[in-house]
Amino acid sequence: MRSGEELDGFEGEASSTSMISGASSPYQPTTEPVSQRRGLAGLRCDPDYLRGALGCLKVAQVILALIAFICIETIMECSPCEGLYFFEFVSCSAFVVTGVLLILFSLNLHMRIPQINWNLTDLVNTGLSTFFFFIASIVLAALNHKTGAEIAAVIFGFLATAVYAVNTFLAVQKWRVSVHQQSTSDYIRARTESRDVDGRPETQRLDT
Repeated sequence: MRSGEELDGFEGEASSTSMISGASSPYQPTTEPVSQRRGLAGLRCDPDYLRGALGCLKVAQVILALIAFICIETIMECSPCEGLYFFEFVSCSAFVVTGVLLILFSLNLHMRIPQINWNLTDLVNTGLSTFFFFIASIVLAALNHKTGAEIAAVIFGFLATAVYAVNTFLAVQKWRVSVHQQSTSDYIRARTESRDVDGRPETQRLDT
């Protein structure tokens, strides 16, 4: 018969042995965070952005740029072709860049890259797209041969110009608000740091 102390020691050795074997076992459950394991599975669409003014404008821009690009691609003959090629480049570039921004904003992927000023990026994209769509539509309207595809491309080009112009106006306002908030936070942080620095000598004199 084993005594109580011997049984307790035997059980302690068995539990420590099982802990060691369990720690070294390759079949133990993983401790990796769930956020790291799921990767892109954690993406969620932001319905509030898509229902908002900027989201609706982005969707309209992508659709209008795509339709304008399709219209210009259906033209089989051109003379001169410079205006057609320029409009094709502008509509395709606007569709791709705006589509990428729409995906980033609607899935909140831009929140994972805080190093980029996304408000300024959106402002630059909408401003350039407004300017180049306006120029390309005017050039195509001046050089077109009154075919149905060219007229349709010009119409959708001017519609895209209007939508991009409205988005540019809203993007300027949003960028100004973000700059004001950033300057205010920097000012408050600087005042707080200056107060901390000014209060340290008095504390040191009281301690002495």
